[in-house]
Amino acid sequence: MATTVVTGIGVAAPNGLGKDNFWAATLRGESGIRPIRRFDASRYPSQLVGEIDEFDPAEHLHSRLIPQTDRMTQIALATSDWALADAGVEPGTYDTNEMGVSTSAASGGLEYGQRELDNLWTAGPQHVSVYMSFAWFYAVNSGQISIRHAMRGPAGVMVGDQAGGLDALAQARRNVRKGLRLMLSGGVDSSLCPYGWVSRMSEGTVSTSVDPGNGYIPFDRRARGYVPGEGGAMLVVEDGDSARARGARVYGEIAGYGATFDAAARHGGGRGLRRAVETALADAGVDAKDIGVVFADGSGTPEGDLDEAQTITAIFGSHAVPVTVPKTMTGRMNSGGAPADLACALLAIRDKVIPPTINVDTVAPGYEIDLVIGEARPWHPGAALVLARGACGFNSAMVLRSSAPELREAA
Repeated sequence: MATTVVTGIGVAAPNGLGKDNFWAATLRGESGIRPIRRFDASRYPSQLVGEIDEFDPAEHLHSRLIPQTDRMTQIALATSDWALADAGVEPGTYDTNEMGVSTSAASGGLEYGQRELDNLWTAGPQHVSVYMSFAWFYAVNSGQISIRHAMRGPAGVMVGDQAGGLDALAQARRNVRKGLRLMLSGGVDSSLCPYGWVSRMSEGTVSTSVDPGNGYIPFDRRARGYVPGEGGAMLVVEDGDSARARGARVYGEIAGYGATFDAAARHGGGRGLRRAVETALADAGVDAKDIGVVFADGSGTPEGDLDEAQTITAIFGSHAVPVTVPKTMTGRMNSGGAPADLACALLAIRDKVIPPTINVDTVAPGYEIDLVIGEARPWHPGAALVLARGACGFNSAMVLRSSAPELREAA
């Protein structure tokens, strides 16, 4: 079966806009977590966030498009542009019917929705934008990206909280295996408004710390929740033969994928996560010993962290494989978090370095994992495993590895 490879990466995260800025900041251990600035959060128990400060939609989008779109869509369109440029995909590279879009979503356009509802309540229905009919919708990113780049092949959206980011890439992989040349896939979320914030806090797992240095510290003995973030990543996924034919640089191959659902497990559950990992390894045709690094989900809750640590130990052994959670620098970006982890994993393979987990002091007793703490760690790249879990029982796992030698170019 033909390989499915990643040829382009676009990232927007609280610690960096663009692939290169994001990756450099991540290797430095630079955090984008701080008190919320987007709105007055002084009355809320949770006030820390991974917020993108430098993104100005006017620098990336036509002025006519900005009033039609939520912030998450504006960021998604920009990261899609960056990913295609990184892959060297220009208009005419492929027929428009040979390209498609698959994105993930968790919150939808809540910020846009809240603004228009405010208009409804304070000024009346005639002041509600006609664009409200789609700007809030979970599938709007896929639609707007498809329109912007004339991608008339398959389009879809996966809704599975953090796990949905891997599910979207798996959908892209399936379509490429069916004969499509290219899929633009990933996820971006942004819901930093009072409505979105209350929705997050209702889970009861958002950190109430006021110190950015210990607000989100997965696997730490002090962990008591996570910090939300905004942003994500879009990836260009191509058929390996097509990528080779056009001389594309290849970051790596999507080698394996597995997903499970355990409705009884609020935070994912160790048993369901283990089945997802085992399925992904089998799909990739690799053994546990072939995995060189695990990009963990890192829920930041004692229950979720213990489940994940025990799953990793059960499959790989005690302290047997490096584990990292670079999203400690960005917060959990909902559907954007796992695609950003995939970007990190591909760049880690390229540069032979594992990004660190920051702010963790001491790994909690009983978590027998080799957590990469504080500083980046050199490694000899093998396959990488990325884990993602969503609230109420979603579990996904994806294996990435170096592409075949004939598909690689010098970085």
